[in-house]
Amino acid sequence: MQTAESRPFWEWPLKILVTIILIPKKFLDWAMNSEAFLGYLFILPSLIGFIAFFAYPAVRSVYISTLEWNLLTPAKHVGDDNYQFIYHDERFREALKTTVYYVLYNIPLQTLLALMIAVMMDKVHNSSFLRGIFVLPWLLPNVVVALLWLWMMDPSLGIINQALKQVGIGEQGFLGDPDQVIQSLAAINIWRHAGYTSILVFAGLKTIPKGLYEAAAIDGAGEIQKFLRITIPLLRPVLSFVLVTSVIGSFQVFDTIAITTEGGPAGSSRVILYYIYEQVFERRIHMGTASAASVVLFLILFTVTAIQMTFLRAGKSDLAEYS
Repeated sequence: MQTAESRPFWEWPLKILVTIILIPKKFLDWAMNSEAFLGYLFILPSLIGFIAFFAYPAVRSVYISTLEWNLLTPAKHVGDDNYQFIYHDERFREALKTTVYYVLYNIPLQTLLALMIAVMMDKVHNSSFLRGIFVLPWLLPNVVVALLWLWMMDPSLGIINQALKQVGIGEQGFLGDPDQVIQSLAAINIWRHAGYTSILVFAGLKTIPKGLYEAAAIDGAGEIQKFLRITIPLLRPVLSFVLVTSVIGSFQVFDTIAITTEGGPAGSSRVILYYIYEQVFERRIHMGTASAASVVLFLILFTVTAIQMTFLRAGKSDLAEYS
């Protein structure tokens, strides 16, 4: 019998080498036949990007919100002082109120207009060229759209005021009038996003079985009844998605305001995101206050989204009842 002392010195290194070679091969065979592993492998690049550019900055922002830090001097831990500051800051409360006004002007009109356009395309003409025309404003960069409307809404030289003069209406301040600026900004956003939203709704309309409308017509239902009893309920998942994403985007409006009004006139268009920008770049450099306001904005969006998803029952579809 061969003892441990009499075994060749190369036996154990050889076994280790064989194991190192065979284990990756077995793992590779398992991985290539595992749908779950392949799924995770495909989403790995996006997951890395999400962690690096979203998750980690978000967590770090929560930490920075507890600091007094101007990027030039060492950070000082101040606890919840930054949250206390924005709670008592009149500018932050006004920015929050302005943001809510903007959302209330923007979302209902945008969704209603998109729904009307989608129904029109479904009932009248649904050519690819027409859909391309409607989605074209959404394809333009926000900066280009903002500069275009800044010129069109100019009180003196803008084409809109020139057209109003032709029909006997006086000049309007639009972006320069505190009483009209939020409505004007909402109009710009509606023009840019209504067409794209209508394409989403149009896609939802195509999933509704036409037999339901035929059966309703046989029962004597009119167009309005069919729209309210069939179209709207069966469009609920699509409308839920549209409303949730539109509300989130409206709360985060920034570039249009930065180009057109810079928060003016007299702070009447200062929204939350522009308030955060001012805390870092235009007023004193206060990363803690800006981060605290960002955390508050995240909590607001999370709460609003949760309420929308609950009341709209976004995870359920009435189409299942007819399948």
